Amino acid sequence: MPDAADPFASFRLSGRTALVTGARREIGRAIALTLAAAGARVAVHHAGTAEETRDADAVVAEIRVAGGQADAFGQDFALDDAGINLARAVTAWAPIDILALNASIELPEDYRKITREHFDRQIAVNLRTTLELLQELVPPMGERGWGRVLTIGSVQQIRPHPAMLVYAGTKAAQQNWTMNLARQFGGQGVTVNNLAPGAILTARNRTQMATEAAALVERIPAGRLGRPDDLIGAALLLCSEAGTYINGANLFVDGGRNIA
Repeated sequence: MPDAADPFASFRLSGRTALVTGARREIGRAIALTLAAAGARVAVHHAGTAEETRDADAVVAEIRVAGGQADAFGQDFALDDAGINLARAVTAWAPIDILALNASIELPEDYRKITREHFDRQIAVNLRTTLELLQELVPPMGERGWGRVLTIGSVQQIRPHPAMLVYAGTKAAQQNWTMNLARQFGGQGVTVNNLAPGAILTARNRTQMATEAAALVERIPAGRLGRPDDLIGAALLLCSEAGTYINGANLFVDGGRNIA
């Protein structure tokens, strides 16, 4: 039953620990800051370069200044056993209750020119390391009787861009995994859901949007591109007790692009 004295009680995450991958900027940063503001201790993952380390440290500092708890963890997801190594590092810090899988890469190119190197790198970062994190972190959630897994997908799952054959395919596969694991762990207090952004203006797609934004906005019922903060309400819902009866869902946050 809702708490009449505190209608937002079910959204609070005090006592929970979250790992947010790719959390040093944009969507991952917004989610990490939101979970921390709701009371969660947050592991801020980044890929380990000097730039990413600085960005992640800034996110951690922002959380701590606001009175929250956070630490940064560097791991290049293209490397072998990256998910295993990250899972073990963060688990030594604290058991993970919430896993927000945001990190991914996209290498746009004509499908006829996709190289083995580019294919393997996208598969490694977007799927292989994701699988390792799921294998390492989800079963303990089930054993403890509570957990939240949030994968960050894309409208590309159903509206693939011609130049993103591999990226779009990995996002479609990720959604399939979400449904599969939701069935397996739903009875153990663990929910597994996919949050699919549409055209969100980020540093990664800024060059593309410089030429495509106007035409794309015409196909978005909301009439604008999205911002990272547009995702935080849905993310908090799916990562908290408030979303306890939402499992195996694919939630588009795309201004209506998926229906246009």
